[in-house]
Amino acid sequence: MKFYQDCDGITEAQGFYASGVPANVMGKNNGKLDLGIIYSPRPCTAAGTFTTNDVKASPVRYCLDLLSEQGQVFHGVVANSGNANACTGKQGDLDCAKMASETARHLKVHSKEILVCSTGRIGVQMPMSRVTAGIAEACQDTLDELNGGKAFQEAILTSDTRTKSCSAQIKTSSGKVTIGGTVKGAGMIQPNMATMLAFLTTDALASASFLKKCLGKAVNNSFNRMTIDGDMSTNDSVLILANGSTRVDIEKESVDTIAKFQEAVDQVCTCLARKCVTDGEKVTKFVELQLNGASSDQDADLVARCIANSLLVKTSWYGSDPNWGRIVDAAGYARVGLDFEKFDLWYNDVPAVEKGKPLPSNKHKWKEIVSEKSFVIKIHLNSGPGKAVLWSNDLSEEYVNYNKSE
Repeated sequence: MKFYQDCDGITEAQGFYASGVPANVMGKNNGKLDLGIIYSPRPCTAAGTFTTNDVKASPVRYCLDLLSEQGQVFHGVVANSGNANACTGKQGDLDCAKMASETARHLKVHSKEILVCSTGRIGVQMPMSRVTAGIAEACQDTLDELNGGKAFQEAILTSDTRTKSCSAQIKTSSGKVTIGGTVKGAGMIQPNMATMLAFLTTDALASASFLKKCLGKAVNNSFNRMTIDGDMSTNDSVLILANGSTRVDIEKESVDTIAKFQEAVDQVCTCLARKCVTDGEKVTKFVELQLNGASSDQDADLVARCIANSLLVKTSWYGSDPNWGRIVDAAGYARVGLDFEKFDLWYNDVPAVEKGKPLPSNKHKWKEIVSEKSFVIKIHLNSGPGKAVLWSNDLSEEYVNYNKSE
């Protein structure tokens, strides 16, 4: 498998085109790219996973309805940043449908063949005159087959500081297949999933049911493994589109090749998820939590989340303080029957606690490790086979200042 980062992402797969334009969604007239189109002239099968928040934005509900229709095909996606179109009532639903129909009109496809994603402020009506003008411009750029993969990446950003993309390519008995991807997401990230929009494309042939299964597995092991601030968005969406441009029917390939395709989708999602965490709002540290020895995977996941979302733990990481006591405390209030006399903890490979006994002679090593921009905390509860991995980060004063008002 060949793997590439910081590339064109979604347009790496054959037959996909994209664009990004300044539609002035927020009315700031700052020239920011804030509306983008993904387009495939060939019809695509598609699948998606979405927020589990009870409050779902209009575009999320719209996509869920379309993807539930048996045999439905798609030609693309229209996405905007700056306005979430969430908590906007019936008008929000109408505006979402209008975004799809306007995009479809310019691309000369059916409105049901366009998916819609939005991200940004909640509770604000969409400025549809500016949005529809932006759609017209973005569609023209896409039809002109401009290489707009990177422009689309910029158009979906909100509080992100950089674009995030990658692609993977595998060989099959019938030829090469590519999976490309891009993502935005910097805050309100707590599985399942995040204030996050992720888009994957592939030039393989695949049924919607196959894509759904493949994407579900990949998301569970990637986007659902990250947490930045413990909040869950109204707009979380991960979409994958397959246009079959290579004529490689992945489901008719060998078992090994199907496994390689799954691995490629996994790798793309994992890479994008890690990029989200490292670009979290005002983040200075990337922390990987490896939890082993719980009674079940569910218990391991619960303990890891309690640790990763603890404000005391996250602020100690920011201060480069190897305060394992805060970690133990957070693990304990997960209430999974933790026995501290069995508890082991390491910073990277340096032990801090063994069977409930602290090892203070290693403290200077812990301090060096948590002063780095990236480190691993390994915990073993020694109570069963359950395990979990979670990616998280620190919490800075800058995060508070950034989020105290919009």
